[in-house]
Amino acid sequence: MEKPMASVLLCSLFLSHFLCIIGPVQSQTAPVYACDTVKNPGLKSLPFCNQRLDVKTRVADLVKRLTLPEKITFLVNTAGNVSRLGIPTYEWWSEALHGLSYTGPGVNFTGVVPAATSFPQPLLTAASFNETLFHTIGKVISTEARAMHNYGLAGLTYWSPNMNIFRDPRWGRGQEVPGEDPTLTGKYAAAFVRGLQERDDGNKEKLKVAACCKHYTAYDVDDWKGYQRYNFNSVVTAQDMADTYQPPFEYCIREGKVASVMCSYNQVNGKPVCGDYSILAGVIRGQWNLNGYIVTDCDSFNAMYNYQHLTKTPEETAALGLNAGVDLNCGPFLAKYTQGAIDKGLVKVSEVDRAISNNFATLMRVGFFDGDPRQQLYGKLGPKDVCSPAHQELAREAAREGIVLLKNTAGSLPLSRAAIKSLALIGPNANNPYTMLGNYEGKPCKYTSPIQGLSALVATNYSPGCDNIKCATALLDDAKKIAATADAVVLVMGSDQSIETEARDRVNLTLPGQQSYVVSEVAKVAKGPVILVLMCGAGMDVSFAVKDPKVTSILWAGFPGEAGGGAIADVIFGYHNPSGRLPNTWYPQSFADSVSMIDMRMRPDPKTGYPGRTYRFYTGPTLFKFGYGLSYTKFRHSIVQAQDSVSLALDQGHPCRSTKCESVDAAEQTCASSALDIHLNVKNVGTVSGGHSVLLFSSPPALHNAPRKQLVGFQKVRLSPNEDEVVVFNVDVCKHLSVVDEAGNRKVALGLHVLHIGHLKHSLTVEI
Repeated sequence: MEKPMASVLLCSLFLSHFLCIIGPVQSQTAPVYACDTVKNPGLKSLPFCNQRLDVKTRVADLVKRLTLPEKITFLVNTAGNVSRLGIPTYEWWSEALHGLSYTGPGVNFTGVVPAATSFPQPLLTAASFNETLFHTIGKVISTEARAMHNYGLAGLTYWSPNMNIFRDPRWGRGQEVPGEDPTLTGKYAAAFVRGLQERDDGNKEKLKVAACCKHYTAYDVDDWKGYQRYNFNSVVTAQDMADTYQPPFEYCIREGKVASVMCSYNQVNGKPVCGDYSILAGVIRGQWNLNGYIVTDCDSFNAMYNYQHLTKTPEETAALGLNAGVDLNCGPFLAKYTQGAIDKGLVKVSEVDRAISNNFATLMRVGFFDGDPRQQLYGKLGPKDVCSPAHQELAREAAREGIVLLKNTAGSLPLSRAAIKSLALIGPNANNPYTMLGNYEGKPCKYTSPIQGLSALVATNYSPGCDNIKCATALLDDAKKIAATADAVVLVMGSDQSIETEARDRVNLTLPGQQSYVVSEVAKVAKGPVILVLMCGAGMDVSFAVKDPKVTSILWAGFPGEAGGGAIADVIFGYHNPSGRLPNTWYPQSFADSVSMIDMRMRPDPKTGYPGRTYRFYTGPTLFKFGYGLSYTKFRHSIVQAQDSVSLALDQGHPCRSTKCESVDAAEQTCASSALDIHLNVKNVGTVSGGHSVLLFSSPPALHNAPRKQLVGFQKVRLSPNEDEVVVFNVDVCKHLSVVDEAGNRKVALGLHVLHIGHLKHSLTVEI
């Protein structure tokens, strides 16, 4: 951070973000709401307050009325007020990663609204592979945001979701993202953003709230062995950039229509992301047509100047960011140095006008300039619409849908309430409800911890087993005593934010401290089933438990949100049939011992023994694979209808008509007639009703260092015993089956592609 100045009254360090409130605070006569024509009828004559005009016209009118010093105050998150125009201060920084969060200053919990619904962390929600759920959670969060906004307790702009690829299991922020696959991450982003932004009246010009996809781009090192995000240089090939790191953001903008993108702290190939014109103005706004604003991660400019030392003066840094396409700065940097940058001729006033125009346009779309929000579409929402019973039940259902069953010995789960009369509950996460929330949390409506959820169903004796989550000291006497007499044992182990979180990457993949020892020792004396529940973000190397016959079942529960304990109990006792599937690969500890976290390459290098990253490229051993997850029932797949070949339409003069080609450009004209449908029958052939995520993969020809396999799409079905359903996948060859070549260009490989769902495979030939 930059050194505090005399005018700074308060500087608070939030998990990822730095916010400085500049003082002294001056008295204001500004109205509570912009363009409040009821309290100030004189505003009716100002075009920017005229709701009948289009957004562009309103913004242009407002910008031309502002002085340059006033304009500069609208470049930072705590935006200035202009009382003469009826514009109050607006705080841009609010967070809603998995519910309204107090991480940013824009959300305030009070006696009026003391809490909000806290959903599972995105990694667990993504394990449901349920786009409808992603969308519904976003919609509920935006409803609660609007309800709080009507009472002056929340903003209208939310810097969520987090769209980075979960490339390495040691990344502390992996809990915040939807996983390691670009398609899953992109579809999560688009669905969640639509849930946040789309209005119930169908007005596409306006927004319910404005979402933000972050952190753009190739950002996933926080603090690992001295490498920090503030000065980390991500060395990324053109192929990996186009194939892995960029697609989620393109999904977010093109399909989700997100209103904002946040640029990250790091450099990419030596250039600071928040100062790189080619990937900000060039890609985000130029190629992908962002309709909204680009915001920096908090105090990114300060990091560029003081940590990365890429410019000689702070004015040069401010100019670099504005000229690159940044519109809004989280932090005070642009408020301090933009005027100086203009005076020195480093940046033009027109760039400031562009930036605040994008900012104002977003505020116009969310209704900030439409007067009292209680007179708008969502004006009737209030405290009763936050933490409603339906919202809290959705939080429990989301946790249930995400929980992944990793191991289940016959006769173990689900437990029978008729047979299980006593339960031993052991572990540092069994009675620590705060752990369930993960980071970027808010105040939950209520907690249902594992001990609360399980004791509501069966007589339960509890022992922590460890002194704390780091388990430097094992507390085995009492734990073994209750385990030896109980009908079943549940151990809730894992991590918390002291082990993995923002600004805290892991080094090891094993359970912390003596947790593994506690599990093994307790299992030895248990007389009944032993269920290991892992409450953690990233995967853990629990190979010891996988191999131990006394550990009969393993569940991954992630950080499951406010209702996590109830959801865990529902799964253990069979009130819910688990259908979650892993959204990321689980590696052995040997991966962490041999692979550097800062190596950004996705593809393996046989010459050096580098194994690559994620299920798409990784060649080393795994504990559990991407998409893995068990059920209490069995499902059978069969192909109903599928083409054996598809022909791409090429122009008569295309060189591949006369010369043998291995691949062709995935160009629009090539793909005009390349769509096909795969009809798949899914049948529940077991004895228990349940949900099932159908994951369609493709394995392309071995060309351009293509992925070994990649996710084409996914759908969720729910089937009773002996019930079946036909699932249809619409496959666009150039979108879903294409690969990226070494130069970063998307290509369609000609030849044999293999589509597969589990062990079911179908060959498809792509020809010209």
